[in-house]
Amino acid sequence: MGIKDYYSLSEVAELLGKSPETLRRWDNNGKLTALREPMSNYRIYKKEQLKIFDELSYLFNNDTETSTISPKGSFNVLELFAGAGGLAIGLEQAGLKCIALNEIDHWAAETLRINRPNWNVLEGDIKDLSFISQKGKIDVVTGGFPCQSFSYAGKKLGLEDARGTLFYEFARVVDETRPKICIGENVRGLLSHDSGDTLKGMISILDGLGYRVLEPKVLKAIYFKVPQKRERLILVGIRKDIEYDFEYPKPSKQIFTLKHALKKGDLYSTDVPPSPGAKYPESKRKILDLIPPGGYWRDLPLDLQKQYMQKSFYLGGGKTGMARRISWEEPSLTLTCSPAQKQTERCHPDETRPFTVREYARIQTFPDEWEFAGPVSAHYKQIGNAVPVNMAREIGFSIVKFLNLVQKHKEENELAIQHQNV
Repeated sequence: MGIKDYYSLSEVAELLGKSPETLRRWDNNGKLTALREPMSNYRIYKKEQLKIFDELSYLFNNDTETSTISPKGSFNVLELFAGAGGLAIGLEQAGLKCIALNEIDHWAAETLRINRPNWNVLEGDIKDLSFISQKGKIDVVTGGFPCQSFSYAGKKLGLEDARGTLFYEFARVVDETRPKICIGENVRGLLSHDSGDTLKGMISILDGLGYRVLEPKVLKAIYFKVPQKRERLILVGIRKDIEYDFEYPKPSKQIFTLKHALKKGDLYSTDVPPSPGAKYPESKRKILDLIPPGGYWRDLPLDLQKQYMQKSFYLGGGKTGMARRISWEEPSLTLTCSPAQKQTERCHPDETRPFTVREYARIQTFPDEWEFAGPVSAHYKQIGNAVPVNMAREIGFSIVKFLNLVQKHKEENELAIQHQNV
């Protein structure tokens, strides 16, 4: 999808990551009033109407995309909770050097070793590792720590207040290594976790460690060359002796769809290679046989809707991920760790089956040559947990831009000192 003057309801829903039902409701209550196409009476929207959404600001930016930037030095990354390497691959593609990666899951760690024998993969519990010896040698610490509650009541917290959580381990490693910048990534739900107090506590702790924390930002993968409606919360801390700011990556002007992921085209030079995959039980297959591409449980006959949804049929909400068959012309819904769960079906457009392992990997923008270790169930889990590679690369370019500024400032200071000593 490119940038144009008018958008259909389904295109705007795709851009915003909302369901078509939500946009129809917004139209009815006046939040975003649709125009009507004269011949078909379908809802359409002028591009100008979309200015109210900050995340669509790129639609009105005439600048060309210039995210690619080369590092002006060798910048070292320490990655915690590394998983199968989605974030690490993207940072590597941006020119950053992963000098160590920690991961507790055996198969994910094995995946890292198989694909990058030169990487220093530290398999095991982060609680058992110390990085004090790396102080001053690390430019970036990254980590996708889970959001676990800890007590926060508006008071300033210290590191010990988070003890027992994996955020504590992330913050501890930041304190041990003193990187120029630390970047945590998490699910969007962290914003509201424990009424927002968990995130406030994390920010308070990093502040106490000497890091200026930027306003957390939710990045939507579809704006960063990923054919998937996935969201990740990014938390950035900059060491307080550094005066430069980190700039979040600018959104791409093109939205990629499932067709881009699985077919030869702009994202990949070949069709998706064959691979193993999960299967639906016969009862579910019969239901999904009745769903058209882009459809979900509401496309079933009423009696089957009630039979399939059971109690959920009478509850509120669209539940558009249930009995969902993805269309070629839309990005995939967020991939989960299991492709066939009742509430998270992601059915192939043409065949009544879940996406295969390699299809899963492409939707997360992994390279085709990236192998996954372990049984097929472990492959799905590793891919479903990953940061999409293309989004990670865009974050990587933003990190490089920031570190280049810091490096330039350092070199200018060293040169000034040399001149003073002459």
